[in-house]
Amino acid sequence: MSELQKTILYPVHIELGAKMVSFAGYNMPLQYPSGIIQEHLHCRDQAGFFDISHMGQCIITGTSVAKELEKLVPSDITSLSIGQQRYTVLTNTSAGIIDDIIITRLNPGYLIVVNAACKEKDFSHLKQHLPATCKIEILQNQALLAIQGPSAKEVISQLSKQATELAFMQSCTTQIADMPCIISRCGYTGEDGFEISIANQNAEVLAKQILSFEQVKPIGLGARDTLRLEAGLCLYGHEIDETITPIEAGLKWTFRKSPTKFLGSNIIQSQINTGVSKKRIGLIVDGKIPVRQNTELFDNQNNFVGIVTSGSFSPTLGKPIALALINNSNNDQTLYAKVRNRLLPVNKAQLPFVQHRYQRG
Repeated sequence: MSELQKTILYPVHIELGAKMVSFAGYNMPLQYPSGIIQEHLHCRDQAGFFDISHMGQCIITGTSVAKELEKLVPSDITSLSIGQQRYTVLTNTSAGIIDDIIITRLNPGYLIVVNAACKEKDFSHLKQHLPATCKIEILQNQALLAIQGPSAKEVISQLSKQATELAFMQSCTTQIADMPCIISRCGYTGEDGFEISIANQNAEVLAKQILSFEQVKPIGLGARDTLRLEAGLCLYGHEIDETITPIEAGLKWTFRKSPTKFLGSNIIQSQINTGVSKKRIGLIVDGKIPVRQNTELFDNQNNFVGIVTSGSFSPTLGKPIALALINNSNNDQTLYAKVRNRLLPVNKAQLPFVQHRYQRG
């Protein structure tokens, strides 16, 4: 068993009293002394600081990079102007999702941020399918920090005035106290927020500067997951993987107008035309018992209709919630989750569970 990797901010987490766990090959903070629920509520109420340096980053430069990327993703990349971002998915030949990623157009090139558990296969996939005219630089020595919540703009305004002028899914190349960085207005919580890509050598200084603000508390993986679940956002290995297509995952909104000529596009086009057998939905549990990943779901005739992909207690709503993949033909408002040989009623809910508060400009 290989030794767990550590992000550059590992000493900061230990100093803050974090409970560390194994995640995607890294030793990461699950929670801090105040606990997951308090961290979650603080992010919704003020601002949370996240170390997301375990995620992968690369910059692709060269000729026709956008057109070449459009052969690998269903989204519109060629129309991105400098500083614009696009959330999209890498697909395989059978239309499954290799990973969900964010592509940002820089000057020059394109920054791609990928999930920690997928970064080796993602970078290999990009190297395999992009032509030699596209140069891929993996940013091994670059950290990624996030600040999320309604007070995030107030905090970032004291670090970078330029960043406060961004709208959701925009970025800028700038400096914070003479430290070069790329700041993007995006995140994984449903809140307004910013992500900062910065050299490892400057990451601890910036992290401590952000944490010095009264509004900011550190947030671990536990609250990061409950926040994204309330926001109805997909997690790789749960709502999306290489056996689930973007249509089944409810990600058709990411597509360009004519999503052809990318890996698996023939299958996806068929699904667009004729429909899919399963769909992603939200569920609110009727009771206090959470339903977890892989919990089976049944209709009122006791027919199996699907499976829970993520489930947890929602600190904001004060009740358990879940995401699930179910038969597309099912129109029942109430389903039944099998927990410890009991059938618990769960009600379908519109996503997101908690309204997004992105600053769209």
